[in-house]
Amino acid sequence: MTVSLDPVTLEVIRNALPAVANEMAVDLQRTSYNMMIYEVRDFCTALVNTAGELICQNVGGVSHFVADLGVIITDAVKRYGKDGFAPGDVLITNHQAVAGQHLNNIVIYAPYFHNGELMMFAMVRAHWIDVGGLSTGFGAGPTVADPWLEGLQLDQLKMYEAGKLNETLYRVLKDNIRFPESSLGDMKSQMAACRLAARRMDELFAKYGRDTMLAAIARIFEETEAKCRNVVSQLADGVYEAQSALDEDGVTPGEPVPIRVKGTMTIDLSDCSQERRAALNSRTFAGARVAYKALTGPLDPVNEGSFRALKVIIPEGNIMMARFPAPMSSWSVIVPMVVDTIVAALAPAMPQRVPAGHHGLLGGTVVFFGVHPQTKRRFVVQSIEGGGWGGRPFEDGESATVSVCQGDVRNGSIEGIELKCPVLVEARALRTDSGGAGKYRGGLGIDMRVRNLVDGKWNFELVKRTQCPPWGLWGGNAGEYGTYLLREPGEREFAAARGVHRPVTVGSEVIVRTGGGGGWGDPLERDANAVRADVQEEFISARAARDHYGVVLREDHSIDHAATERAREALRSARGTAQQGAKA
Repeated sequence: MTVSLDPVTLEVIRNALPAVANEMAVDLQRTSYNMMIYEVRDFCTALVNTAGELICQNVGGVSHFVADLGVIITDAVKRYGKDGFAPGDVLITNHQAVAGQHLNNIVIYAPYFHNGELMMFAMVRAHWIDVGGLSTGFGAGPTVADPWLEGLQLDQLKMYEAGKLNETLYRVLKDNIRFPESSLGDMKSQMAACRLAARRMDELFAKYGRDTMLAAIARIFEETEAKCRNVVSQLADGVYEAQSALDEDGVTPGEPVPIRVKGTMTIDLSDCSQERRAALNSRTFAGARVAYKALTGPLDPVNEGSFRALKVIIPEGNIMMARFPAPMSSWSVIVPMVVDTIVAALAPAMPQRVPAGHHGLLGGTVVFFGVHPQTKRRFVVQSIEGGGWGGRPFEDGESATVSVCQGDVRNGSIEGIELKCPVLVEARALRTDSGGAGKYRGGLGIDMRVRNLVDGKWNFELVKRTQCPPWGLWGGNAGEYGTYLLREPGEREFAAARGVHRPVTVGSEVIVRTGGGGGWGDPLERDANAVRADVQEEFISARAARDHYGVVLREDHSIDHAATERAREALRSARGTAQQGAKA
């Protein structure tokens, strides 16, 4: 049946669908128990049709979550059949054979029916602070051997069937999670968001009718695809390539984890690392999809049309198409760097759009947990600390910002952390000189310094980018990498720390240090007044101003123009000498 779709109705529906997902997100935030959801915003809300096609996602939803919602629906329809769902059903899943992420990322979804016909599913993927096993915090870390050690595996199970609670499944969850009040409270919040979506879709279908709604969704997909194709069509023909690497995976010392990409409309990740014994594995198109979306329509709402023109090649057994039961608890560590590498590959084709490399990791994860000695209740401190983004063709990179894969995820507020948990946040400050020098400077990482006021356990991420720090572009310098530092009572100096569930005594201090972004363009082309302002703001030191930018400042921070001219000429001459030596 052909439907006449007028432009006004199309635009109303085009904006109404993301609005439903946004309202789901607000409902989730306002009712959840877990700081990772209501404050950090580590979740996404979406509508997905029965073919697994993304209809809409909330603005600011975690970017790398959205790539793998469709496969959950296609798998569920294959298992249950379209007739296997009923009004009142609520399903829960996190199983890595399909979901392909760490087990903390729990998906709750519910079918939506219109006049008895299954139309779509409302979905919420959110980070639970614990799912049993070693999962407390951001997952079991890279050294966990398999998903059974990581935590509970939930494989497309019906928590509610036709409105009736599965009491046995509910008890299993309650008895095997360290924070059942939080996690099961979050589950109910996810369910509430799905019910809200059903009410809003009832209103839209009642107002516009089934055929108009489906025709509008199809048209939105087509127009979004056309816009993306138009961007790619303006690139010069060719195959664009780039590579990077993590230092190691945390299990095999000294063996890098290579990332190699090539493509334009086809993104080929075949030459990336094979699946690892370390838990850096995943099953996800997120790296390719996030990069493609960032380059073709970063400000537009996301839907299935955003990716229709894109072909992604990731062979089975690749680190991003790992085969169950390959461990995946640190799945997201590599994804931001994959995105950065894809974007870097296209720098020659899009020189006025592509930025230098950003800190390119999940971020500085803050995880401290234990039992409060006074209340005897379990607690967990969680936050994601941002780092520096790369300088851009027109301005400096952003500082203290989460990775490209994390949407509008925010760090936890100091007040909230200290109010709920027995820790003292002694500092959260930008790292001077952590951003790469450039005509446009890389953004700065941060130092977050935390003292624990009770005995407990810390989780420390592996330092991964000492050999491949956030790169500069077009003559810009690389940014600094991040690390974790620990000083226990009685020790004078901080020392590098690593490992999960590491016991520490009361009074221990930890610095979570995040990386900076690379610089864009020749540092000697940066305006001397901008360098001076950076020194005054303590973004860079006076020494870095002289050594990297050739800007000489007097004690009062005024510019010594004559000395600056000499310093810049000396730096240019030194470059020429170095280049001649390299050629010889």
